[in-house]
Parts: sequence; C-alpha cells; structure tokens
Amino acid sequence: MKIGTIEILPVLDGTGREPADEVLTRPGVPEAWACHGDQLDAHGALHLDLGGFLVRTGSRTVLVDAGVGTIDNGKYAGGRFLESLRGYGVGPEDVTDVVFTHLHFDHVGWATKKGAVVFPHATYRVHAADWAHFVDSPDAEPGAVRKLTPLTERLETFDADTVLAPGLSARHTPGHTPGSTVFVVADGDERALLLGDVVHSVVELHERDWEAVFDVDPVAASAVRNAIADEVADSTDLVVGAHFPGLRFGRVVTAFGNRTFQQIG
Repeated sequence: MKIGTIEILPVLDGTGREPADEVLTRPGVPEAWACHGDQLDAHGALHLDLGGFLVRTGSRTVLVDAGVGTIDNGKYAGGRFLESLRGYGVGPEDVTDVVFTHLHFDHVGWATKKGAVVFPHATYRVHAADWAHFVDSPDAEPGAVRKLTPLTERLETFDADTVLAPGLSARHTPGHTPGSTVFVVADGDERALLLGDVVHSVVELHERDWEAVFDVDPVAASAVRNAIADEVADSTDLVVGAHFPGLRFGRVVTAFGNRTFQQIG
C-alpha cells in the first residue's frame, strides 16, 4: 500500500478467536450478529488477525504496534512477526521507531522478549495516558509492567496530537484505553488512518451503537469511533483496524444513510 511516497505494509503475527456475542455487540440485542454472520465462523467466533504495520517514510522505518508475541494460549497465538518483517527485508536492528496505538498485550508482544528490547535501535513512542495507565498506575497489571518497563530508557511519550515522522502523525482517540491513538499517514492529498482498536471489526463501521467489552470507556469509545467513521465516509481516505482480516485497508461509504466498509485489494 502506498500513500504518496509512503509505504504501509501489514506485518502479520498470528490470530485471535473470541466468542463474538460476548465481546462485541449491541447492548440489549441478543441477536445483534444475525445480520453479520459472514464475519463469523460456524461456531459464532470472531477471528482477529494480530500484528502491526510497517511504515517506510523518508529515512525512517516505523512499526505501528508489535503484535502479540510468542503467546499461544488456545485463544490467541502469535510468533510470526519477525518472520513477516524479514519477508520485507527488515530485521529488528533496522527499525528506527516503534509507535503504539495502545498498550494491550496483543499490540506490544514483540516490544520486549524475556526482558530484552527486541528492536535495539528504535525509539518507542506511546501516549502518556496509556503509559500511566498500564505501567505507572498502582493498579497496573504486573504482566504489562514486566513487559513494558524495559522500554523506559528508549521511551518517548506524547500528550498532544503531534507529528512523529515525515507524513506520520498521532491523534489522541481515548475510549478504548485512556491513551488510545490513531495514526494518520498523509502525503499530498492522499491519507490513510491506522485505527488501532478504535474499531475491532468492520461491523463497527456499519453499526453506530455497538460496544466492545475491551473498551475502558464505552461511551467515549463509541463517540470517537463514529466521529472518525463519519469523517472519512465517502472520501478517498483509507482506513484499517488493527484486527481487520488480513490487515487490509478499505473505505467507508454510505448508502441510504447507512455506513459500510468496502475492502480494497
């Protein structure tokens, strides 16, 4: 995928599987998935691709998120991230920046391994609100603290919308987590939005009032999700969620007042 001169490539790590009606649904509507069965397997499970994106811009080699790591717990399984990167001719030592949409375990898996930083020359960046929530808070999960603390010396946090690399900017989109961030890639009149977990499934771009059990603040998450979907609707802007099938991009279009997602490629 090219946005002007900037290249964006999916870096697949593995897959996750969740009972769809337990993790993503319309409140008070038990059969909410009935109209979206094409997104589920025969057992009613929602499959979530796991990984991140490689962004090549100027002299920078940027990773947006770092997959789930070597976890294989029967629900989430990774392990392919570095192999996927090498398929693009990129080794861990070549990465200049790692930026996180947020700090859930399935987005930071290859940030460190057994206490060692995986991308030794990279600067790691995340919104300050997420670092406070997942690492510095007295209520932080010990596993997240162990995974992320080794990054401290290579970490830069941001607390406002900002440009992080040529053509790559961060937009604070709190709701899923306190520091949830959308990364906008732009060059000339072309633009793509890397949505992270603002959207878990393409269904959330169709449906205005669905909620995800993973959202820290469901009301704020819904407002952000709908605002972005309305912003890009019927434009040339491309969007992709962190767990969309194949990590493939598409456009939001409307017909008779209803939004839908149309995958490209």
